[in-house]
Amino acid sequence: RAGARRRRRPSSAPRRRFGTATASPQTSPTSDPRSLTSPPLPLKFVCSRRVSARLRILILLLLIPIARAAGTRGVVCITSGGTTVPLEQRCVRYIDNFSSGQRGAASTEYFLRAGYSVIFIHRRGSKQPYYRFLPEDSFLDLFEIGENSEIQVPQSHSMVVKSAISNYRKAIDEGLLLKLPFTTIFEYLQLLQMAATSMNCLGHRGMFYLAAAVSDFYVPWESMAKHKIQSAVGPLNMQLNQVPKMLFILRKHWAPSAFCISFKVWSIPKTYTLQLETDPNILLQKAEMARKKYGMNVVVANELANYKDVVVMVTSSGRKTVSRKSREEDVEEQLTDLLVKMHFDHITQPNSEDHQSNAS
Repeated sequence: RAGARRRRRPSSAPRRRFGTATASPQTSPTSDPRSLTSPPLPLKFVCSRRVSARLRILILLLLIPIARAAGTRGVVCITSGGTTVPLEQRCVRYIDNFSSGQRGAASTEYFLRAGYSVIFIHRRGSKQPYYRFLPEDSFLDLFEIGENSEIQVPQSHSMVVKSAISNYRKAIDEGLLLKLPFTTIFEYLQLLQMAATSMNCLGHRGMFYLAAAVSDFYVPWESMAKHKIQSAVGPLNMQLNQVPKMLFILRKHWAPSAFCISFKVWSIPKTYTLQLETDPNILLQKAEMARKKYGMNVVVANELANYKDVVVMVTSSGRKTVSRKSREEDVEEQLTDLLVKMHFDHITQPNSEDHQSNAS
């Protein structure tokens, strides 16, 4: 019996298989989306039943006034922040897609102001709506002990903190904001699927604003080392599978009538400078290809270097540049205003292209 236990023990087998894999990305049968949205692992986030219940409540709160013809806008699902790719099942190491979450957090505020309910699927630790106005000091630096040993906000921060708390509590208390955190690519895609299938009943009133920086490659769960990969094994060569493109699946199956916005970001190396000067439409051409390929209503394109200042909206009817006029303004304010108008037209006058893209 002891001998049998010894034969099963060597943990180097899965690690070596993981460590000696080729470095080139693999396509894996379009990587069956179910391997990501229904992974055989206990998600850190948890309880899908609790998430589903919270989604149903938010959508029910919206459907009641719609039934009474109160003219509510709809629900927008905003994704924000970057996803991680675990390298071990009991994760110590991971590959990270960096994103501060600034665009998603700011846009959430403006959609709430426009009367939308917001499902905010966000990376843990990324920027949050209304929090972004607070000083970037330590949390403890925002408070001080008063004369009566009471905790209070310093006068220099009081107006900002009061405004942030007031706006945030209003959105939460009125049931207009539902925050769902993720860390891994598995959590992100599972939450997106749950939100999308829950919103399907809203038809054209649903909107997806997909601003998250989603990993392009991942390590399948069954291919991961179970425990921490040991450096003593030697050089590490990983085999990465392509993450299936969920934009098409969302548009085709999960919420086919919704209004969908995706983002195309390009980080431009110095070696591309001359190329960009001779062909400034490279990024926009990529955005147009993505719009057609995945059936998006809008693709928002921007360069990483000036993402806070200017974006270009690519639609079936052309391109529109949106720029902020001063550093005190958010480009997201103008962007969301335009999207709200486009979504209203999508609700009241669904055009033939939407139906064609759903059917294609």
